[in-house]
Order: sequence, then C-alpha cells, then structure tokens
Amino acid sequence: MRRERDTARPGPRRARLTAALSGLVLLAAAFLPGAAQASGGGAGGFGAARLAAVADAVLAADVPGTSWAVDPAADRVRLVADATVSARDLARIERAAGPLAGALAVERTPGSVEPHTSGGDAIFAWNYWPCSLGFNIRIGGVYYFLTAGHCIRELPPQYVWYPYFQPPFPPNPPDPPLGISTAFSYPGNDFGLVRYHTTPTDLRGVVNQFDGTVQDITGVANPAVGQPACRSGGATGQVCGTVTGLNYSVNYGGGAVVSGLIRTNVCSEPGDSGGPLYRGTTGYGLTSGGSGNCTSGGITYFQPVVEALTAYGATVY
Repeated sequence: MRRERDTARPGPRRARLTAALSGLVLLAAAFLPGAAQASGGGAGGFGAARLAAVADAVLAADVPGTSWAVDPAADRVRLVADATVSARDLARIERAAGPLAGALAVERTPGSVEPHTSGGDAIFAWNYWPCSLGFNIRIGGVYYFLTAGHCIRELPPQYVWYPYFQPPFPPNPPDPPLGISTAFSYPGNDFGLVRYHTTPTDLRGVVNQFDGTVQDITGVANPAVGQPACRSGGATGQVCGTVTGLNYSVNYGGGAVVSGLIRTNVCSEPGDSGGPLYRGTTGYGLTSGGSGNCTSGGITYFQPVVEALTAYGATVY
C-alpha cells in the first residue's frame, strides 16, 4: 500500500507511495497475532490515551506500506497493510505495541501503496513526469493552483509545469508554460503550490468531470465518514465513491509519512496525484496516494484541502 500517484521519473529514487488509494478492494480483515486473545483493555476498553499510544507505536515501528488511524467508536487502531507488508513486519508492529497489541485491527489490501501524481487535468513537469491539477486558488490578487506536494518535492524552485497530456520535449517546449512551482509541504503534509504564468481567462475555478462538463468549486470543507465524493485525475478521469475514514497516517516508505489524510474507497492510478476530491461545489482534498487500481479497485488517501488553503492564506475562486 505504498504508492504515490505519479509515474517513474529521473532523479532521486522516489518514495513508494500510491497516491490514489480510493476504490481499493480490501482482501481480508483480521486482528494482528495475539489480538484475538486481547480483552479490549479491560472492562472500560482501551480508551483514548492508550489508543494514541498504539498509534504512536505503529509510527515508531516504521513499516512502509502501512496506514493507520484511531477509531474511537470501535475502540481500536485500524491498521491497513498492503501486499508488501510481511507477517514479520506485522509482528514487529505488534511488539512495538506491546501489551496493547489487542487494540490493533488489521485490514489487508492488494497491491502496494504509493504516491500518485480546470482541476483534474493532466499537468507535466519539465522532467517529463505527470501529475494532476487540484484546485484553482487565489492569494491576494495572484492566481495559483494546488497539486500534491510529492509532485514538486524533487524540483528546484521556480519549476515549470505544462498543461499537456504528453510531456514537453526539450529543447523546444511549448510556450508559454502553464505555471511555475513556488512552494510545497511534504512529507508530513502533501500539498504544493503552482503560480499561473498569466491570469487565467476562465475565473470560475472549475473541476473537469471528464464527461464534457465542469463543476465550479465555490467553497471547501472537511468531509464526514460515509459522505459521497468524486475524484478527478489526468490518468483515470472522474471516479466516485465514499469517504471511509479520517485522520489516517500513511507510511509511503523512504521516511515519508503523511498524516491527517482522508481515506476513501475511490480508485486512482499513477498520474492522478494532486487531483481534486469534491462533492458538488465543495472541495475536500488533493489526491495523495493509495493502493490498487481502477480495474480491480483500490483505496485512495487525500490531503485535506482546508489545511492547504490555511497554510498559504488562499481561497478558491
């Protein structure tokens, strides 16, 4: 479960993240070894403090391909393990949790989680790799768009992006460029900022729904579990599903852990990273990573867009 949604590219070996985990089909669910014998922490259950300690233990175990979140209603820490996570890895997490290992509820997913790279349209960096445009935003009187932070993390400042479904070919790239990257936050978070080269001619701030229509985004919010939502991306178009969890942490490997993510059952694939998650006129998140694909299904995690807008002092338009 380690997959960012961008494709292979030159430069440093990227962390294995699967950005669009939405739509992932869970193969099985079970407690970790020894969990079946646990009593739930006593008559009062585990409780918030001990669940937080278990979540910290999962982080400390540092197993790539895992994602996790505290589920207070179930009195458990939900741990999602992709196909690369071995029984030995799970045992390591259990040892880290110690006597609280019974609080761990494990879900197995196929594939590996990794980051993936109008909103939803394909964008290409000068070094050829693709991601997707997220939401159009404004900071003061200057126009930008958001994408995933992992799409920008290996780029120097002022890096050029192009609005094409095929990468630009140096030394004669198309002119003018779509925009210039200016900032990113990754890992920890997964959002990045690109300044438009010129003021956009269409100031509706729309998302491409890949059916010949667009959806204007007029506001943002944090979604609730069970809420329907759709994702758009340059690789797989629009896919809809349901929000299945909040505040998930994902270990993409290589020291890259992203926290506070929205979990969905929406599928995604490499190249979808950075694309928007939304419902109607309201934006929810940016595609971070996931496991599975849009043929067999998968899970996708999203960076909440509210956090990104707050960090940059930006608004949608």
